[in-house]
Amino acid sequence: MFDNVWLIPLFPLIGFLINGLFGKKIKNETVIGGIGAFAVLCSFAVSCMTILKLLSLPGEERVANVKVFTWITSGNFNADIAFLIDPLSCVMIMIVTGVGFLIHLYSIGYMHGEEGFYRFFAYLNLFMFSMLLLVLGNNLLLMFVGWEGVGLCSYLLIGYYFHKKSAGDAGKKAFVMNRVGDFGFLLGAFFLYWFMGQSHNVWTIQFTEIAKNAHLLPTGGIVTVITLCFFLGATGKSAQIPLYTWLPDAMEGPTPVSALIHAATMVTAGVYMIARMNFLFIRSPETLMVIAVIGGCTALFAATIGTAQNDIKRVLAYSTVSQLGYMFLAMGAGAFGAGVFHLMTHAFFKACLFLGSGAVIHSMHGALHHAHSHDDAQDMRNMGGLKSKMPLTFLTFLLATIAIAGIPGFSGFFSKDEILWQAFANPHHGQLNYLLWGMGAVAAGLTAFYMFRLVFMTFYGECRINPKAKDHLHESPMVIVIPLIVLAGLSVVGGYIGIPKVIGHIVGIPNYFENYLEPVFKLSEEYMAQHAAHGAAHHSVVLEFGLMGVSVLIALIGISIAYTLYVKNTSLPAKFTATFPALHRAVYNKWYIDELYDFMIVNPCKSFGRFLWKGFDVLIVDGIVNGIANVVMGFSGVFRLMQSGMIHNYAFSMAFGVAVILGYYIFK
Repeated sequence: MFDNVWLIPLFPLIGFLINGLFGKKIKNETVIGGIGAFAVLCSFAVSCMTILKLLSLPGEERVANVKVFTWITSGNFNADIAFLIDPLSCVMIMIVTGVGFLIHLYSIGYMHGEEGFYRFFAYLNLFMFSMLLLVLGNNLLLMFVGWEGVGLCSYLLIGYYFHKKSAGDAGKKAFVMNRVGDFGFLLGAFFLYWFMGQSHNVWTIQFTEIAKNAHLLPTGGIVTVITLCFFLGATGKSAQIPLYTWLPDAMEGPTPVSALIHAATMVTAGVYMIARMNFLFIRSPETLMVIAVIGGCTALFAATIGTAQNDIKRVLAYSTVSQLGYMFLAMGAGAFGAGVFHLMTHAFFKACLFLGSGAVIHSMHGALHHAHSHDDAQDMRNMGGLKSKMPLTFLTFLLATIAIAGIPGFSGFFSKDEILWQAFANPHHGQLNYLLWGMGAVAAGLTAFYMFRLVFMTFYGECRINPKAKDHLHESPMVIVIPLIVLAGLSVVGGYIGIPKVIGHIVGIPNYFENYLEPVFKLSEEYMAQHAAHGAAHHSVVLEFGLMGVSVLIALIGISIAYTLYVKNTSLPAKFTATFPALHRAVYNKWYIDELYDFMIVNPCKSFGRFLWKGFDVLIVDGIVNGIANVVMGFSGVFRLMQSGMIHNYAFSMAFGVAVILGYYIFK
């Protein structure tokens, strides 16, 4: 029934090969961009047909393993090139291909005139292929191939402007920090395969087989070790504490890259991985607690940093880290469906925000170029008053900002409120739930503040751009604006498929998204019903509505503060920083975490490496090799004197040798 699913990753791979091999000869930007975008559009079309076929099946039959061919067979180990079709993978392929196509379309206009245009689209298509492998792979090894592939593409695209040292450094930083996480992923896979095989003779890495035999796994113990290893992989890929610092630096790449890879798709791979293996994580309360605490801390910590940044893309980068923290908070609360729901709504509004910021930067660059000004086109202090110059960009950006702020009626409200409620009411963490909800609620207020600070500094007030450049500001071309309009629309209506039950009971609308994903999380729900029900408290509808109202009130307070500081009385921010200079300096400098990492990890590693180079390699290894060579050369210098080429010397040596031998036997 799903025999054509292999076409979904194949089309982007074909686009990569065409643009990668022949793009430099094609030269025509329209053709190159068209090939890249059309490849993803074809994948999106097949994805739509796939999910429609899935929806036509009864709920219990909505899972299929589509084998393409046998990949590796060795003893008990077997791995196929095979794809898993179920509600979760279908959600992911729709997000990846749908949002991916819009970003490819946007890139045709945004990257116009860039050197290496073909290279950009080749890398983008390769990323799409890798990401689709990751979400469709039916076993751990195929997922890991996609996992590594998106890491490689991230490195290539962050360092796209490789002539800039900062871009090259950012690419290397992302690559190295992700390797730390990948080490954890591999350890988790090794431990899981070994334990299931040795203890229960179940030698498999296939997700459906592991799920089928999940009842054989104990609670805690080795499962905690396995899941913590996998979570380490997730912290690297999804930029959670302590492996989050690569993501803000990744903004050195082109803006479409930030929208696709570092907002909507790749950075959510860790969330997807936990959701895919929910039947493992639910068996380790310790791991769930670690995930929830790390997620809550990341959401709050990154939000504080976002309040003081002036680079428009860096504000959105820390916003992404914070929103990923929300997703992990949901996963740690055992609310896997809520986490995936926020993953989807976040893809809509964050892609719109990044692309909107790109439209602003695109216009600013053009205007500053005409004015021969070297001002920073990404610094919000150089903007202001852009809503009259770029009305469509402003409107779409505002809608996405309202969504991320969690205002009722918009997609972000439904997904974020569900996470906060689950953080408060989940049966896993007892009294810790209050702290988890508190961190999430404060982070929501900070999110509303810094996002509307961004809107007010960019689009409201007086235009602070160089006066010579002001007249050259203009709305972006429609190839850039159309994706913004589509994503802004999804940011508004995308949440209505997942209306929380407490609201759905009143308006008579079920939570379609939760019901749709129910088969994926069925084993976890059954396990919770058997083992965690005793810890569940029964909360009233009034309490849920009360907490919902509090979170909305906190968001409105954040918006009000931003309006007061950056529209009503614009002198207040300067007064605040003058009153609390140390606090502002610490937040602006990201709490000096990069400097701390440099001091504690990077510089000691460099020093140790330098010691191994100069102290061990040069002195000992090279010393031994060179010393032996010098000894041989010294002896050779002595012995070569015997090879004089004079016959009488050789005759004397022979006579002397005979005399020695005769003397030995005579006087023996």
